[in-house]
Amino acid sequence: MLQTVDNPSSSPAVEQRFTWRGLTWHQFKAIQAGFEDVANVRLFYCDGVLEIVGISKPHEAIRCLIAALLINFFQVKRIQFFPSGSYSQIVEGKVEYQADLSYCFGTDKDVPDLCIEVVITSGSPIKLQKYRLMGVPEVWFWEDGTLELYYLREEGYDRITSSEVLPELDLSLLKRCILFASPLDALEEFARGMGDRQN
Repeated sequence: MLQTVDNPSSSPAVEQRFTWRGLTWHQFKAIQAGFEDVANVRLFYCDGVLEIVGISKPHEAIRCLIAALLINFFQVKRIQFFPSGSYSQIVEGKVEYQADLSYCFGTDKDVPDLCIEVVITSGSPIKLQKYRLMGVPEVWFWEDGTLELYYLREEGYDRITSSEVLPELDLSLLKRCILFASPLDALEEFARGMGDRQN
């Protein structure tokens, strides 16, 4: 029997987020150097704001499942993709961050076409700004058991209801499968759902 969980991100909180404002780039780099040997911690910097985020097991479980489901989709749809995972995106003196998942489509590029962030602890003051400074076209946030999608326009990011970089993706199917308690069940249901759409 297929099982879902009400909200994977409501697991006991082991992921913490700390924010400091008013830091220079050089101060950020000095703090970052002090965290080089600290496991399961990420540092983000954007326009004077530093975030330090602890990475939890639920965070990684959701990230890995989203990646597996999307690779399944890319393979079935024959979409040429170039993953860069949590590779650091940097604009010297302005911004540095690592998305949980990032992809280029068609050709490999310096700036990903899609970045995905799994949010266990919400409340980031630089949620979209860091992506805007890099010019990432589309950004997804998995938060509170659902996906929020944003697409970059001239005036900033617009909230969208379907992906513009992956228009064939059935988001309702993807969301449902991410909530499954069993990753194997999730992959099987996702494959069935894609098969139903093609028939």
